[in-house]
Amino acid sequence: MHTIGILRRWNEQSLARQFLLAGGVISLCAMVVVGALVTSLIEDAVTRNSGATTALYVDSVIAPILPDLKTTKALDDVTTRVLDETFGQGALGGRVISFRLWRSDGTILYSTDKAMLGKRFPPNKDLGIAFGGQMVAQFGYPDDPESEAERALGKPLLEIYNPVLQPWSGEVVAVSEFYEAAEDFHRSLSQARLRSWLAVAGVTLLFFLLLSAIVFRGSRTIAQQQKALTERVTELSSLLSQNRALHARAQRASQRATALNESFLRRIGADLHDGPAQLVAYAALRVDSELLLDPAAPAQAREKEIAAIKDRLQEAMDDIRSICTGLVLPEIEASDLPDILRRAVAAHSQRTGAPVELSMEGPSRHLAQSAKISIYRFVQEALNNGFRHAGGRGQRVRQGFEDGSIIIEVSDQGDGFDPSVTRDGGLGLAGLRERIESLGGTFGITSSNAGTTLRMSLNVNEMENS
Repeated sequence: MHTIGILRRWNEQSLARQFLLAGGVISLCAMVVVGALVTSLIEDAVTRNSGATTALYVDSVIAPILPDLKTTKALDDVTTRVLDETFGQGALGGRVISFRLWRSDGTILYSTDKAMLGKRFPPNKDLGIAFGGQMVAQFGYPDDPESEAERALGKPLLEIYNPVLQPWSGEVVAVSEFYEAAEDFHRSLSQARLRSWLAVAGVTLLFFLLLSAIVFRGSRTIAQQQKALTERVTELSSLLSQNRALHARAQRASQRATALNESFLRRIGADLHDGPAQLVAYAALRVDSELLLDPAAPAQAREKEIAAIKDRLQEAMDDIRSICTGLVLPEIEASDLPDILRRAVAAHSQRTGAPVELSMEGPSRHLAQSAKISIYRFVQEALNNGFRHAGGRGQRVRQGFEDGSIIIEVSDQGDGFDPSVTRDGGLGLAGLRERIESLGGTFGITSSNAGTTLRMSLNVNEMENS
């Protein structure tokens, strides 16, 4: 569980932070490994070069002194004395702390420490390499059994094993071992170590910073793209929800429109039956009256009966024209918004004789045919309702623009009503609501004792793109 918790917290971190943590640890480990390797190589190279220089110098000094060591079992007194003077008072006296000359069987032929003369020790690894013809140089604290005096000094020394060659054959006949005081070498080596570590650390840090900059830039780009993608997904989800709501509303509107259409047809049938049909039926009955069929009927009474029949027929024609006027739209295809509003107001005033105040704001806009019809029907039905229920008192039509939408308001100063309670089946207002909302608009009613206001809005940009 603890491991799972750590992994969960790790996965919750950003890519940049994950790289910073993991890359920092890896870079630190790499720096330590590379630094140790480079320092070791530098130490080996510096030690070998310094040892080779010292060995060449020492060999150039003692080579002329030594006899043929291939056949010599021990050095004579003259050679020993010359070597003592060379390492005691000569140029090598202050440089070489101790010197030993080895025979291949591990016997010490000469040593600046006279107690070591003639002693025999098992040849160590470095001595064997030197008898193989290679110079060996080491820097540190001596640990060989024969190096007790050097260890007693308590400081690191440069230990060198240098093969001694027979001049005419090049054969290794002995090995010289000497220890050099290495204070300057130690300081140089410490500086080389410090510089190598600084170089490795600097290169590693620079490399890590460059990678971090690239990773942070990529992480920032990914975060921005992820944020933009999240916002886009949220926006698309919102649009999808809106589309679902619009689709559901369109289905409901279609179902209600079918029902409203049937109700509208029934109302037209009722209007024709209760109005023109009754008048025509009355006229038809009067045609068969005794006054018209009896030749002896007075002429004046007959003319009066005929006049009554004509009046009823004319009344029926007027009702039919009135119904047709409400069904047929005027020519509004080429009309702009102000002209549509003027036509609707003028038609209502002409039919009812009631005055209507009209106010318009803002420039004229291009509208789709469906929008023009909706606006005309809205004003027509709203004015009719106001005239029917409020007696046409204080009727007013206002047109304006709010937040990119066309706003149409039709108001009166009647007694008001409860919008939640439908009248006459709610056919006119329900039809208007369905017509306007099907175009993506809004429809609202506010009513009080001071009057009633019907309000609709349509988005201008959507209408212009239709």
